Amino acid sequence: MIAETVCCAVSAAGLGIAAVTAFRKRFLAAARITAYALVPVALVMTGVVGWASDKAFSPVAWAGLVLLGGAWGLFALTRAVERRGGTTRKERRAARDAEHEPVAAPGASAPALGSTAARPAARPAPAARKGAGGGDDFSDIEAILKKHGI
Repeated sequence: MIAETVCCAVSAAGLGIAAVTAFRKRFLAAARITAYALVPVALVMTGVVGWASDKAFSPVAWAGLVLLGGAWGLFALTRAVERRGGTTRKERRAARDAEHEPVAAPGASAPALGSTAARPAARPAPAARKGAGGGDDFSDIEAILKKHGI
């Protein structure tokens, strides 16, 4: 009952301000103030104010808000623990997918796969090539030339 009275008083004050604004020949601003002033009365008439005031003083509603806050706190806590753990869900999924990586592209046909003997040998890692010594600076170039039959 008090909430409805307050809303009506706010609307009456807003309509008074709109009347003064219209008297000063600022009709566009007066129309806008009138629109804002009618909102509280409309909320009272639709029952939103009564519903909101009933929920504001309801212990069940406050207990629900406490549970909602607790759930949010648990989500935040688990997220923080997951970040401190080192691996995220995305990293674990990438590691699992790397274990089961196909030999060829998923859409490749059987002739494109070929046999393992027909595949060229993999190039050694850059660290392995550098560790071979200073005399093998041109080993990459020689490998390319041999590949082309030169």
